[in-house]
Amino acid sequence: MQTPDMQGEIVTSTSTEGTPSTAATARVVYLDNYSTTRTDPRVVEAMLPYFSEEYGNAHSRSHPYGWGAENGVDTAREQVAALIGCKAGEIIFTSGGTESCNLAVKGVAAMYAEKGKHIVTSAIEHRAVMDPIRSLERNGYEASYIPVDQTGIVDHEAFVASLRDDTILVSMIFGNNEVGTIQDVAKMGAVCKERGIIFHVDACTGLDTETLDVDAAGIDILSISGHKIYGPKGVGALYVRRRRPRVRLTPLLDGGGQERGMRHGTLNVPGIVGLGKAAELCVEQRDAERARLTALRDKMFAAFEALEEVYLNGHPTQRLPGALNVSFNFVEGESLMMGMKGICVSSGSACTSATLEPSHVMRALGVGEDLVHTSIRFSLGRFTTEDDVDEAIARCSDSALKLRDMSPLWEMFKEGIDLNAIEWKHD
Repeated sequence: MQTPDMQGEIVTSTSTEGTPSTAATARVVYLDNYSTTRTDPRVVEAMLPYFSEEYGNAHSRSHPYGWGAENGVDTAREQVAALIGCKAGEIIFTSGGTESCNLAVKGVAAMYAEKGKHIVTSAIEHRAVMDPIRSLERNGYEASYIPVDQTGIVDHEAFVASLRDDTILVSMIFGNNEVGTIQDVAKMGAVCKERGIIFHVDACTGLDTETLDVDAAGIDILSISGHKIYGPKGVGALYVRRRRPRVRLTPLLDGGGQERGMRHGTLNVPGIVGLGKAAELCVEQRDAERARLTALRDKMFAAFEALEEVYLNGHPTQRLPGALNVSFNFVEGESLMMGMKGICVSSGSACTSATLEPSHVMRALGVGEDLVHTSIRFSLGRFTTEDDVDEAIARCSDSALKLRDMSPLWEMFKEGIDLNAIEWKHD
């Protein structure tokens, strides 16, 4: 059994009494930052007073505790607005990226149903967007899913051709959480603006290193997740444009009228303060982080390429700097992960940890069945060091080589046998 100890090491237990053996321990290396990020200590520090000192309800405006909480929320609204170039009054706080995406998609669909019931999205959206759209389809709406090329870029001609007179919403992901490909949302935003179509962008992944200005990109609604930018879990934000055009949303919940009447409920003041601080830190560090992470990511891929039959999934350059999704041919991805003791990564072949079915993203990219189950997603972040990358390279390479040594297909490949020409027989 393997469990991380308090020092971040993997302790391997082999004795029958259940006590750790003297076997070597391995340092845990976290490279799964597109699943979630470590909350930055500076964010935690900013949040702490709002648990026990400034603990008032931000809407209690008759006493100092409420005023203190309200000030914290107002500051956070300014900080989040500065991250994407909008006004503070256009930021709506939510419980996270999933709620933000649901509110955007379902809120527009309900508010503008009389205008039309057609929605356009891509084939590689996160399920926080794709599942709400499918829910709407079951209730009389239509959706067009625009294909992507083998690097994950949306087919622009197909996108433009999909727009109709009754199209009320376009929803597109900014930086894909599985392969890292970045869409040219400004190009799509210009088309939407010209057609008078509301444009939503899921920017839950990528705002820690990428600059995205909602006005310059023609974005009307934008989703943000706290735990993807080194903030706390359980908090997010939704940018909703107030002018040119003024966008209105039907709320998902009924309640006390908070957040411009779009998101009812008592505000999570500590979480909101943490999200604001996280946004501020992203603005300060994103340029330097982009350069640093790109160098580490490229170093890792160069080492893996030397192993032969290693393939990059996603765009080679138009990609988030921390994203490295690679397929190791002749090596099953789950086995490779199990052999990389202490390296925390995700299988690129599964859309959730509960299934081994190929994700819709990998299918949309056209990754072959022989490679889709061999893929691993490494996602580097703010706290990733060069030592972490070196450790991951060593353990991953060692695991891949050992598994290939046991693979008859690898042996046949090295002998020059054309595996595609073999007629495989199954019982």
